[in-house]
Amino acid sequence: MAEAFSLKDHLFNAEKVAYLGDLFAGAWDGFDRDGFVADVMVELLPLELKQRQQLIARVLGAKLPADLQHSYDIIAAALPAPCDPTLSDDDFGDFIFAPIGDFIAERGLEAPQTSLPMLAEVTTRFSMEFAIRPFLNKWEDQVIAAMEGWVTSDHYHLRRLVSEGTRPRLPWGQKVAMDPLRPLPFLDQLHSDPTRYVTRSVANHLNDLAALHPAEMMDRLEVWDGQAAQQPKEREWLTKHALRNLIKAGDPRAMALLGFRADAPVTGQITATPDPVKIDTAVTLEVTLSSPETVPVLVDYVLHFHRPGGKTGRRVHKLKQAKVQAGKPLVLKKAHKLKGNASTFTLHPGPHWVELQVNGRILAETGFELIA
Repeated sequence: MAEAFSLKDHLFNAEKVAYLGDLFAGAWDGFDRDGFVADVMVELLPLELKQRQQLIARVLGAKLPADLQHSYDIIAAALPAPCDPTLSDDDFGDFIFAPIGDFIAERGLEAPQTSLPMLAEVTTRFSMEFAIRPFLNKWEDQVIAAMEGWVTSDHYHLRRLVSEGTRPRLPWGQKVAMDPLRPLPFLDQLHSDPTRYVTRSVANHLNDLAALHPAEMMDRLEVWDGQAAQQPKEREWLTKHALRNLIKAGDPRAMALLGFRADAPVTGQITATPDPVKIDTAVTLEVTLSSPETVPVLVDYVLHFHRPGGKTGRRVHKLKQAKVQAGKPLVLKKAHKLKGNASTFTLHPGPHWVELQVNGRILAETGFELIA
């Protein structure tokens, strides 16, 4: 049997550690390359991904000079050429440089005047959105001032850092105390960026903001749509991606921004077969939609899971984006697999039910019994 892919082993391994050691040894004669590799590798293998990153940062810090500016000069000399600035996506850089961000955030937090330019330099090799957040919390005004220059940088990694680093709810990132509306002027500039790497970050940023300030977030989308500064297809993609959680929640205004009427005259039915259905098989959902007029529809189904103790779980799933033609029923089918070994949740035998959601409105529901 093939060995399972290990992300931590792919990103942080002996070869990568030696590569980083070689870069620093080539930049500074005083760098103990062999000691660096040995000190990292003696502890690395049992550790998880984040712990490996922190270990490399700690050992690197022990091998660099105590003088911060001297260390930064060495880092600048050790870095390879930046990621290709002419690309538009799929050039994420090398994860082995992530520990340098940890080092800067740990050793250089009290010196934003030198640390922020260093982070800007490193981020063109690998994104520093996690490392910038401690600086945002301690030196918010200084970071915002630096970002006013970065937002127009020729390098799309640095432009992306402005959006990604200020996200209100960056996954695995340190929480920031800044007003989540403060970065919006940056997004006004970045939403029309020619690179998907940047616009994807803008969309994710807006999706974060939707949980905190949905009205202001959708106000911005409407303004951008009126400005038409972005290519139509990219603007449509960004809008849809930014609204994804509000769409799952059936928000009427979000639906309208994508061209779906919450008051569309659609009726619907949904069935689930077989009943009962066994774990590790599939339940087939069949939906029939009818309308007296031709209308676009965004069709989702909401699956409610049985939980021990009378509790329930809820997940929204996409079914179809389509048009219901006037007087002509639209029939949709989906086999939903009920995996017993899913990594994110556990199925429990018992009553389950499914709601049919069309343009944000629940039109019908059905149920089935899940058995072991």
